[in-house]
Formats: sequence, structure tokens, C-alpha cells
Amino acid sequence: MPFIKLDGTRIHYRFDTPLGGPADAPVVVFSNSLGTNLSMWDLQVPSLTAHFRVLRYDTRGLGLSSVTPGPYANEQLARDVVRLLDALGIERAHFCGLSMGGMAGMWLGAYALGRVDRLVLCDTAPRIGSAEFWRGRISSVLEGGMVTITEAVLERWFTPAFMSRAPEAVEQTRQMLLQSPPEGYVACCAAVRDTDETQTLDRIRARTLVITGRHDPATPPADGRYIAGKVPGAHYVELEASHLSNIEAAPEFNQALLGFLTSPESN
Repeated sequence: MPFIKLDGTRIHYRFDTPLGGPADAPVVVFSNSLGTNLSMWDLQVPSLTAHFRVLRYDTRGLGLSSVTPGPYANEQLARDVVRLLDALGIERAHFCGLSMGGMAGMWLGAYALGRVDRLVLCDTAPRIGSAEFWRGRISSVLEGGMVTITEAVLERWFTPAFMSRAPEAVEQTRQMLLQSPPEGYVACCAAVRDTDETQTLDRIRARTLVITGRHDPATPPADGRYIAGKVPGAHYVELEASHLSNIEAAPEFNQALLGFLTSPESN
């Protein structure tokens, strides 16, 4: 498994390249949500690698990346992306982030303009939840571990219909949550708790797509429409899904993502 050290922090990443495609194909970076790891994007990779090199990584504190002392900050997590690109010799890339990963994407779009080509913000918001909500989530995990919040999180991430018809996908996501390091999880919770990128949205100049799940209670469609209204020229897509729309509505998500990333600049 490939790892890279960024200022003493070990980041786990995976690079999938086009089968028989050009070695210099454009790069798409995927950034995971709170409590997951890079495997949450498994359903996107086959569609994307026909056209792109796909770079996935575990956010610090999650997956197999280092659990460094917290609390973390959104700028810190976003700068990890820039350092990862630097370490891999990638000057410019497309970026797709979901929820917490989308918050990092907003910062990158506003403050790392030369590094982001096209930007995809999925099931996210400039500010997610209240400080009280996150304090409760952090206390639960510190007192009882990831098991104390897993079922409640899954109910927010997927609709009841999807949980009934796709038990294997739900179980895979459950295991991601249960295996998340509690210390890293709460450090990332703090980053989400303290983030408010409302004032940065109009600074974004990258061509932007906003994707939301119609039934998402964590970042509802109103949040996605708000982002799309503030980012100059942003496109908006709403899917029949809850928070993890890339899993629940994978075919539609992939169609929207691939269409956006491969469309001519003039569109």
C-alpha cells in the first residue's frame, strides 16, 4: 500500500491509472467524508479511469493515514491535498470532495486557485451542523467509541429504501465507520465543527459542479443550491439519494461527474 510523508504525517493514498491510456491523463482527486476512507469511492473508479488518473487518499486521522494530534482545521486538511500533489509531482488536478471533503474543496477553490482545474462539491455545505451537535458527537465517541454513533450515522447517510435493497453496501460503510480511529474521528469532527466557508464561495474561480442528495438531512438540497448560487457559474445536480449520494445513486452520480469533467470548456 502506498504511503507518503507530508511534514511528518503519513498519508495513505491510491493512484488508479487508465488501462492502456496515456500516462499523462488528467488527474482527479477524491476526498472522503467524515468517518470513511478512500474505498468510499470504489464505485466511481471504473467509470473515471477510462479518461483520468484517479488519486484517492485517506484524510489525516482516518483510514490508514496517521492520527496526528487534534483538533484539526479545514485549512490544514486542504493544505494536505496541496502537499500530496506536490509530493507526487502533480501541478494541477480536478478535485471531488464529499461532505467534509467538500469543505476542503471550497478552501482549495478559493485559496489554491492554480492547483484546481474543475471542482466538484458533493453533499456538503459551507457550515455543517451546530457546535452543540458536534460537541455531542465528540463526547459520544470519546466515551464509548465509534460503535455509539454508527447506526445513527448510517440512518443519516442512506435512505430507508436503500438500506433495505442494498444491505451489502450499507454493511461495507458500517465497517468503515467502526474501523475509524476514534481519536482521528473526533479531531476531524472538530474541523467540521469549526469550519465556515461562507465568505470564500465567491472567491472560487474553478469551473464548479455541486451535487446533492434530495433526501440528505445532513446537508440538504438548500445547502447545495446556496453553494451553486454563490460560486460564479456553478452547475447544480440533485440526485435521488441521501448523504452518500455517490454510493446510493452511483450510476447517476457517475454520469453527472463524468459529463462535467469531460465537457468542453465553453459549456
